[in-house]
Amino acid sequence: MTRGTILAVDDEPDILIALEDLFEDTYRVVTTTKPAEALARLVDDPDIAVILSDQRMPGMTGDVMLAEARSFHEAQAILLTGYADISAVIAALNRGGITGYVTKPWDPALLRHTVGNAFERYRLGRDLATERALLRGLLEHSEDAISFKDAQARFVRLNARKAALLGTDAGSCLGRTEAEIAGGRGASAERADAAAIASGEAAESLDAEGPAGAERWSQVTRVPIRGPSGEVAHLATIERDVTEQKSLEARLRQSDKMQALGTLAGGIAHDFNNLLTAILGSLELAGPKVGDQPRVRRLIDNATQAAQRGASLTKRLLSFSRSHDLQARSTDVNALIEGMDALLGRSLGGLVTVTTRLRPGLPTAHVDPDQLELAILNLCINARDAMPEGGGITIATDLADIADDPELTPGSYLAISVGDNGTGIPPEILQRVCEPFFTTKAVGQGTGLGLAMVFGLAQQSKGRLRIDSAIGRGTLVELVLPRAEAAADAEAAPAAEAPVAARPARILVVDDDEEVRHVTASFLSDFGYRETEAPDGSAALVLLERIRFDLVVADLAMPGITGVELAATVRERWPGVPVLILTGHAEAMQIPDDVPVLKKPFGSAELAARVSKLLEGDAA
Repeated sequence: MTRGTILAVDDEPDILIALEDLFEDTYRVVTTTKPAEALARLVDDPDIAVILSDQRMPGMTGDVMLAEARSFHEAQAILLTGYADISAVIAALNRGGITGYVTKPWDPALLRHTVGNAFERYRLGRDLATERALLRGLLEHSEDAISFKDAQARFVRLNARKAALLGTDAGSCLGRTEAEIAGGRGASAERADAAAIASGEAAESLDAEGPAGAERWSQVTRVPIRGPSGEVAHLATIERDVTEQKSLEARLRQSDKMQALGTLAGGIAHDFNNLLTAILGSLELAGPKVGDQPRVRRLIDNATQAAQRGASLTKRLLSFSRSHDLQARSTDVNALIEGMDALLGRSLGGLVTVTTRLRPGLPTAHVDPDQLELAILNLCINARDAMPEGGGITIATDLADIADDPELTPGSYLAISVGDNGTGIPPEILQRVCEPFFTTKAVGQGTGLGLAMVFGLAQQSKGRLRIDSAIGRGTLVELVLPRAEAAADAEAAPAAEAPVAARPARILVVDDDEEVRHVTASFLSDFGYRETEAPDGSAALVLLERIRFDLVVADLAMPGITGVELAATVRERWPGVPVLILTGHAEAMQIPDDVPVLKKPFGSAELAARVSKLLEGDAA
């Protein structure tokens, strides 16, 4: 609205011409001689700012017409009247129909001044109405909790979302502070309000509310508003729910840590497997030399068993770090649990006792045994953490007939449960415990992946996970798995006789670890093969240029030329020479599917079988 609009109403055309001449340089002037037509004009033109109306007009007097116009239009009304009509002026003022009057004949300067004031009041009213509409729209439709408070931090305006956070309605909050409404829960907010008012500067804070692990996070912006004297008269607060954002940030940080931890676990496993290869291999080579010394033989057997336990631990470490799909197969769950005694004893400490109730004759389950073992370990660790003063953990197996679960095919399943008599889980946390990275433990004491991993195992194995818990009663976690159609996979039986060479052959052993290289070469020598050692890939290529070998046995992770790169070069330049890769961490790098691999630590029988098979293939 660049120019204000005036509606002039008078039954005398000459008066209308005079009014148009007086105001046309400043305003857009619309005229009519009929009050009814004036009302119709007002309906069609909401931007009319001022109405100038004569009092005495046929059909409808000015005061009546202006009172009716006031009922549906915001225009300022000025009555033009003679001195004899003062009673009509008083009546119009009392009804609120007019904001002023000018007597006829008018003083042009006075009339221009009166119209100017009326137009300014109309403009200010329009601006104020716009600001109110904008504020109302902001308060009613914003997803943020918004409030305005006075200098004593008492509410003067707030939206429904803010009132809902305080547990009441907006009207009940007016004139009260947050502490008066919400008690201790609002005390910290009131202190922050007072600090912002005292400083006179806008401030932001990040607040958490609710039980640990299920907090609601809010980002609160406080903006002091100064009055005409320069003092802070009001405080605006904008409270935004950032719980999801904080959760995503925490998940990202945890994901980065878990990725780094997985890489670290794989690296440690690689080095540890090299050590175990040297230890177990040396013990196996030394065993026959002390056959007539029972005491020494017993010491070697003890050391061998300890190293084998270390190999088992390394296998678990690798199962944590690798990211391949589940390798489900027929698994004897009872035997797996019984084999975890030592692992659980070392992992859980001495404050808890573990009791097993395993159903005899339990059929096998179709599941990845490594991941199932890790899942049971995670559940036991969670149970231990729920009993800081100590307690009992019960691991049980049974059969479960399921017919009413829409996510499972009806039939007989295996049920594995882990129960404790700990503190229990609150309902608001119980519904979130399977979320990845969700944890109620202190920083550094939990990853938030334990139950998420167990839940994922249940889903991928076509089973289910159920958790029953109550405060003070403890927790029971039940993992249901499908039955396997075949019997449990049996471990390869150890060789009954000492391995011997399948045929005369010369074998190149390549490994940057001297101890592992020596053990591997010693095994091959004992089998009856001629062996040559090389400390790295470059030295191996030099030897291959000079000597004809029947087989190359190479470590995977070596500085310079890796085992995979060496295998590719050998295949290209000496296509008749097979290459066997030895590795302590097969996921360290991509190995082509057609390259044979033997994982460390390995026994002589395993090595002999692989070498014999490769040499037989070469002879064929």
